[in-house]
Amino acid sequence: MVRRQRATPTTTSKPVKIVVTGPFSAGKTTLIRTVSEVAIVGTERDVTDDTRSVKDRTTVAMDFGRISFESASLFLFGTPGQRRFEVMWEILSDGMVGFILLVHAADERSLMESWHILDTFRRYADVPYVIGLSHVDELSDEQRTALIAKVREVLELPEHVSVAPCDPRKKEDVKGLMLAVLNEVKERLERAEANE
Repeated sequence: MVRRQRATPTTTSKPVKIVVTGPFSAGKTTLIRTVSEVAIVGTERDVTDDTRSVKDRTTVAMDFGRISFESASLFLFGTPGQRRFEVMWEILSDGMVGFILLVHAADERSLMESWHILDTFRRYADVPYVIGLSHVDELSDEQRTALIAKVREVLELPEHVSVAPCDPRKKEDVKGLMLAVLNEVKERLERAEANE
């Protein structure tokens, strides 16, 4: 068995900020917890409204995690999913190079709320983003394909925006979303340099 060596930050590491956003109960905190190499800093509190039947605790300010590479540290900031904490969305979006919108695929309200969140974040900054669909474990390949098409239509997504199923508990799924948004960031930087 080959043991992979963990990348460690260097003195030239530059922090890169990615925001993980999405509606209530989409899996944002779980996603960050799955890949963060440090214990996440979270602000979860007991749910006190009618969404208590969905889950007991929710993020009220942010979640924070970190992944280190040879040349960069990736800082992950998770937003609250409920609109009553929307003031945090703008604060957390400041300085982001891209974002991941996580949608609870089995919940129609989550998809409709995602439209508002996506519109809001696109107004904050013109940065690359990708869409992750959580809670798709029980769906067949055909159902997933139909769901991706529906999400593209409802969110009015350009063709270049990636939409992918993602189990926030699985490292490989989460890494796939991270790489997708980072590749978009890289391609945009390369296009900008070519046009200078």
